[in-house]
Amino acid sequence: MPETGNQSLARYLRQTIFSGLGEAGQRRLLAARVAIIGCGATGTVIANHLARAGVGYLRIVDRDYIELNNLQRQLLFDEEDMRQGLPKAAAAAIKLRRINSEIEIEAVVTDVNPGNVVQLVQDVHLVMDGTDNFETRYLLNDVCVKLGKPWIYTGVIGSYGVSQTIVPGQSACLRCVLGQMPAPGTTPTCDTAGVLGPAVAVVASISAGEALKRLGQFGEPNRGMLHYDLWDNSLDVFDPGGPQADCPACGQHDYEFLNAERGTHSITLCGRNAVQISVNRGADDATVLNLARLAQVLQPLGAVRANAYLLKADIDGYHLTIFPDGRAIIAGTSDPDVARTLYAKYVGN
Repeated sequence: MPETGNQSLARYLRQTIFSGLGEAGQRRLLAARVAIIGCGATGTVIANHLARAGVGYLRIVDRDYIELNNLQRQLLFDEEDMRQGLPKAAAAAIKLRRINSEIEIEAVVTDVNPGNVVQLVQDVHLVMDGTDNFETRYLLNDVCVKLGKPWIYTGVIGSYGVSQTIVPGQSACLRCVLGQMPAPGTTPTCDTAGVLGPAVAVVASISAGEALKRLGQFGEPNRGMLHYDLWDNSLDVFDPGGPQADCPACGQHDYEFLNAERGTHSITLCGRNAVQISVNRGADDATVLNLARLAQVLQPLGAVRANAYLLKADIDGYHLTIFPDGRAIIAGTSDPDVARTLYAKYVGN
């Protein structure tokens, strides 16, 4: 458990003298456990705020590595992180430990899927959405509704963003509000509509503030869906009401995203000419790919670089990034069939 003596509390003086929080609220923050799922634009802002505020345990989960275009808005990363080929979760944890050495930070480099999501969120008090896709958000909604875990949805695109605190059994869940998951190509993405760094910072900061309210047990959390547009200077709150009886998740307890079958699946990464190959495995499967051995196998085929977190290889005009959990991002194609063929050829089944 984090140290909660007077010396530790001195760090948070400007928070504890705030009448809404006080010393008692700060001690609750120090005892709190949070999982941040996704550590890109919104996730880095949320993680930064919660670490500085003294949330005692942060589990940072992200599947990706740092690229040059991330630095415009992903506030915990720099050019050296990119040169070192660090995964986002690992680089974020290193930075946050320098910011606050008195809290516990766990970095998990993995793709969140039905096989591991329960293990990732079951022992925390709050789940924060730092993801960039609806498939993972609907999965988070399923698992949080099933386990009764509060979570905060955060999404930003262009100059516009949304934040919603979801408390299972009390507020409408994400599926109540949005219905069926939007079909691919029907909603804008950062790659098609762009995104402004300040808009990310504002909306993610609102979500971080909502997290502090809930964890510190002070103030009145926002139970509606907040909409903010930096360009239009507009701020609105939509009240979606309570849980809906006809909602598949919180009304009928049909968790179709959580109950997806295990196995390998692929996702085309929009705007990157790349495909991610993932392996859905149960929590009891802890198989780890030996990257050093794989690097030796691939070395004769092209340029290979590896560290403790990932392996990168340039082979036959494709760029492969392979992670210890067996996941791979294959750049140079947007065709899932081609990507699966390359995966089988160079990584195995």
